[in-house]
Amino acid sequence: MKILVIGGGAREHTLVWKLLQSPKIKEVYAAPGNAGTAKVAHNLEINPSDIEGLAEVAQKEKIDLALVGPETPLAEGIVDHFESKGIPIFGPSKAAAQIEASKVFSKELVKKYNIPCAQSTSFSDYDEAKEYIKRQKPPLVVKADGLAAGKGVTVASSIAEALTALSNIMQDRAFGAAGDKVVIEECLKGEEMSSFAFTDGETVIPMVAACDYKPVYDGDKGPNTGGMGSYSPPHFYSPELESTVTESILKPTVAAMRSEGKPYKGVLYGGLMITTQGPKVLEFNARFGDPETQVVLPRLKTDLVDILLAVVNGNLDQIEVKWSDDACVGVVMASGGYPGSYKTGFPIQGLNDLDKDILVFHAGTKIGSAGELLTSGGRVLTVVATGKTLAEAREEVYQNLPRIWFENCHYRKDIAEIDRGR
Repeated sequence: MKILVIGGGAREHTLVWKLLQSPKIKEVYAAPGNAGTAKVAHNLEINPSDIEGLAEVAQKEKIDLALVGPETPLAEGIVDHFESKGIPIFGPSKAAAQIEASKVFSKELVKKYNIPCAQSTSFSDYDEAKEYIKRQKPPLVVKADGLAAGKGVTVASSIAEALTALSNIMQDRAFGAAGDKVVIEECLKGEEMSSFAFTDGETVIPMVAACDYKPVYDGDKGPNTGGMGSYSPPHFYSPELESTVTESILKPTVAAMRSEGKPYKGVLYGGLMITTQGPKVLEFNARFGDPETQVVLPRLKTDLVDILLAVVNGNLDQIEVKWSDDACVGVVMASGGYPGSYKTGFPIQGLNDLDKDILVFHAGTKIGSAGELLTSGGRVLTVVATGKTLAEAREEVYQNLPRIWFENCHYRKDIAEIDRGR
């Protein structure tokens, strides 16, 4: 088979790496890919939002299956377009991808079908939202309705902070049209967790869960990023919790989408808070997570190609998905200044000095004119280790991180710290 992976981050490098373990694979293409995928796949200089261009190259190269990494092309209807051209593609339709593309849509869905979630109110009028915030008790969560690269959410500890976040979204247009509407919701307390499932619209098969770290600095300080690291499994995870999440959230959500005439196929990603009343939905995403994919897929024992094909062909009920019991910890190495302004083009050193079982997934990397490896983005690398326990995996990854260096590099020192000694 020839497979096209759409996207250029560490998630896509991980997908390429996992796909290449399948005996069914002849060639993998990445669009646009990065310096990591360039070593093992064919990079194509095509923007993930150039849906027509991607379809043309898929037809020209006789691609057997396309796999979409980022959310924007899904929200723009890439799956519908590929299917109209007869190109098999893994991911939800434009209508189904609204579950991520519009927080207002997903909130209304979970409320209608009584799926446990944070209490919330939606607004399209700035003044109404402002007056509503003034009447609330902090902390509050203020969310841009649309896609904002993981940065459109503010957990405000004061009314003043909530009003600043609202103004930033709706008046300053920090996220453009994504801020036409806002969701203001209660701040749930508990353990946050990322839950994933494969689904063909009928059958729902959960993946192993993970925890990610959004704020840029240790101790969850500083602005939100696309994610600074993750680990799997969560230290509080149990078979009972997995069953509750699957039966009370994942399966009912897929059934709800089917009832709404928007059948959901692909990966359903639930951002959850595990409260004293049980798991509740914070948000849904319509694709593999980043950086969670980097710690989830190394634990997958079943051939990923078999799963993708079963989803696309609607026979997921015939697949058994198996996972390793190993723990996995991934830490993102970022450019100094990220998620604000940062400089790129710095040489990356030390990747040949790592322990042999360390995985390095590239994100913001490129190959320079002299063949050297350079930084080219905010999140540069995800460095991953596995171990029998989370403590073992964590120790392994943090022993290796100092061996990698680029100017102004930054990474959190507390990923999976809660599990030290387990």
